Amino acid sequence: MSHKKDGPFNLPAPKALDLLLSRRSGSAKAMDKPGPSKRQIADILQAGGRTPDHGKLFPWRFIVFEGKGRERAGDIFASVMEAEGERAKQVEEERNRFMRAPVVIGVISAARESHKIPVWEQELSAGAVCQNILIAAHALGFVGNWLTEWYAYHPQVKEKLGLKPGERVAGFIYIGTSAAELEERPRPDMGKITSFF
Repeated sequence: MSHKKDGPFNLPAPKALDLLLSRRSGSAKAMDKPGPSKRQIADILQAGGRTPDHGKLFPWRFIVFEGKGRERAGDIFASVMEAEGERAKQVEEERNRFMRAPVVIGVISAARESHKIPVWEQELSAGAVCQNILIAAHALGFVGNWLTEWYAYHPQVKEKLGLKPGERVAGFIYIGTSAAELEERPRPDMGKITSFF
């Protein structure tokens, strides 16, 4: 897929608004194949990187889990749980955690503490990356789910996944095809949460 680099920008895009208004998450437990192709993953990551980024720091990076990579991650989760004395059934559940979706993208927040750009703004940028990934997956006809869960915070898991000191998981984005009909969830009443100054 080619992306035009020149020409007018900021043209009206009502279909893009329709896309945003129709986006919803799908359960990771109800995901199936197919997932995005290598080319589509590259486009999804490219879209993820087109996020607001004060200072052009790129304070985030990606870990893509697909194929055998999902199994290797599962082995890490299982070994950590086993070492902590978790029961066998739970250990096996953790081993299969990333097998729930064809592709899982880890968005790693790599905020710089000693930079003039506040850490909070850098972390918000990583969150925006996660949302862009979800929107890009939706645009390609897939369903996504942004999760963290225990393994995003466990120090041994983070170390085994190659996170450096100070890096944090902004989210694991599960991407696949929904095996169940997506249900609309309650949305906020904009009148109750919006004020004009």
